[in-house]
Amino acid sequence: MFDFKESVLEKIVVHKVGNKIQDEELVISEGQLSVDDEVKELLMTYFLSNFKQPEYYQFTHSSDVNLNELYTFSGYMFDPNKNFYDQSVFIAKHLYEISDHPNIKGGELYVTYIKDCIIDDELVDAIGIFKSESKETYLKIYQQDREFSVDQDSGVNIKKLDKGCLIFNTEKDFGYKIAIIDKTNKDEAKYWKESFLNVEPKSDDFYQTNRYMDLCKTFVKEVFNKENEVEKIDQIELLNRSVEFFKNEEDFQEDNFKETVIENPEVIDAFDEFKEKYQTENCVDLSNNFSISDNAVKKQQKSFKSILKLDKNFHIYIHGRRDLIEKGFDDDRGMNYYKVYYEKEA
Repeated sequence: MFDFKESVLEKIVVHKVGNKIQDEELVISEGQLSVDDEVKELLMTYFLSNFKQPEYYQFTHSSDVNLNELYTFSGYMFDPNKNFYDQSVFIAKHLYEISDHPNIKGGELYVTYIKDCIIDDELVDAIGIFKSESKETYLKIYQQDREFSVDQDSGVNIKKLDKGCLIFNTEKDFGYKIAIIDKTNKDEAKYWKESFLNVEPKSDDFYQTNRYMDLCKTFVKEVFNKENEVEKIDQIELLNRSVEFFKNEEDFQEDNFKETVIENPEVIDAFDEFKEKYQTENCVDLSNNFSISDNAVKKQQKSFKSILKLDKNFHIYIHGRRDLIEKGFDDDRGMNYYKVYYEKEA
């Protein structure tokens, strides 16, 4: 988890990075920005308040991580003997060079040094790189005695960070530990994560839990489905059992999962076959054993739907006990029906 209560904004440099192919400018500042404590507090809210999920990435490169520009710049910025400002200029120039898609918006680039961040009970410093692209219009009210006037201006909403990353000074040999914010659409997202930062998810417990739960959900959608003569209530039951397993167990053991959740040997065989396909298509390597991340479960369970939608008249929420619901067909009405058994009506 993240804890920024005692974190301190020690250094900050701001540059303006436009869209290169739109002939927008790259404006390099003359030096570090000097701000008072009140503004620092607002900036820290803007920079850090959106980082909630401990989903980590690491720098990567097709041949050698030392050839990753941001990995190298970060190493120099964590070195007190190197010039922080100079590295911020290199970062701005790098971002400008890869801003070569017509949909990429120009904006202010903030390069910061933040001391005393706590991540997963470890105290570390961090390099923060943030970009503000969206401006909002706001009203300014002026009062002089009993007369009022209204004007408008545009600025940055400190509760809405467009893009950001925190590079924590830990696990350098593995490409550092990095947290990312990217609030843009999918077409634009590649340029921040892939072209600019060049990162990949860390294969930690959060990643493994998140990915395995996604595998379960995708398996139900693509294999354990109506096309293969699986009733909707059976699909929901498998999804519910999957979520309950991840919520109640501390450690994931694949054999235990298959015996407890899937049960049917034929379905287990289909699941194993689909898992191989899923790993190949998504370029992931799923472990058979890992510690279950509660944060990943909370993130994923929101997308596990347990609602049985019947025309536009009824929604049945199924949380368990498949044996208490039956499906049938009424010949007189020519319609399907569900019979639900219960003890109390709330």
